[in-house]
Order: sequence, then structure tokens, then C-alpha cells
Amino acid sequence: MLNPLHRQVMIMEQETFELATLGGGCFWCLEAVFINVEGVIQSVSGYAGGKKANPTYEQVCTGKTGHAEVVEITFDPAVITYRELLEIYFGIHDPTMLNRQGNDVGTQYRSVIFYHSPEQQEVAEQIIRELEEEHAWKNPIVTQVVPFTAFYRAEEYHQNYFANNPNQTYCRAIIAPKVAHFQETFIRRLKKSPSLASDFENTFE
Repeated sequence: MLNPLHRQVMIMEQETFELATLGGGCFWCLEAVFINVEGVIQSVSGYAGGKKANPTYEQVCTGKTGHAEVVEITFDPAVITYRELLEIYFGIHDPTMLNRQGNDVGTQYRSVIFYHSPEQQEVAEQIIRELEEEHAWKNPIVTQVVPFTAFYRAEEYHQNYFANNPNQTYCRAIIAPKVAHFQETFIRRLKKSPSLASDFENTFE
């Protein structure tokens, strides 16, 4: 007899999920937030937007490969829409900072949305227009909206980095406050069973 987790995974595999690929600073931060979003099946750290296939972290850090640190988010559009994901995305990073987030500086930290369909492109461009019209930030938004080409999963030690290294200095100083801000600002979008989310992530790897 199947246990509840395996039964739920089987049900999930029959559903239609979508992908969102987003960059906005260190991928550890984005991954830690989005894996706790209701409707997100998994959040994987990796690289996108560059010219070199299968780049290493060290190569990406040189800024010479053209990749951005991103998270590839698998989500259930019946639970959360792409627009709602982008609302969270714009709420947890500063899209007016060119090629940096805080002390993380370089093109690999650029604010970028890699769209997977014309519909995603339209949604991304629309929400940016709305935020600009609202003057949500003092400076103009520099987030790039570009077509998705390829995603390269980052090395395993980058996956679930915050969960695995909660007492690391960067995690405590940078990631923890960002996760807390998400939990306070988007409480309605907070996953109700984060422990189950971790089980799903392990199952789908």
C-alpha cells in the first residue's frame, strides 16, 4: 500500500506543471524563498543566459561566461500563477540595481527573467510597466526580460543551501532576513507544509 507521500507524488506526476526561470542576485536567496511558496514543486539553483555549456560555479563567478545565477522553479499554475510568482520575485530583490544585489557584484547577479513562452513574456513586461507607473522604486527597473535558452543545474552543494547551512554567516546575515521578509509580506503565499516540500524536492531530483 502506498504511503501518503508516494500517492501524492503519483497524483502530481499526472498534473501539468510549468517552469519559471528567474535571476536576482545570489541563487541561494531566491531558492530559499521560492521553495516555501505554495504551489511551487521545486526550486533549483543553476545558471542560464550564457554561452558556455555546463559551466562551473567558478567559471560563472569570473563573469566571462555570460551566465546569471538563477533558480528554475517548477510550479502548479492551478495553485499559483506566473504573475503571482513574479510579484514575489519583485518583492524580494531590488530590480533597480544593475548587475548586483547588495554586496554581490557582477553580471552573474543581474536581475533577469527568462521567459518560456510568449505568455510569460507578456506577463513579465506588463508587471514591469505597472511597477514603473506606480513608481515602486526611486530608480528605474533594469530587469532584463529575455527568452529562455538553456538551464544548467548548479553543483549539488548549492542546492538547498540555506536549509543545509542555516548558521553560515551569509545565510544568517543575508538570506534569513530575506526569507523572513517574504514570510511577513506574502504570508498568504506561504507553503503550509514546508517539510513536505523538502520531501518532494528530494523525490523529483
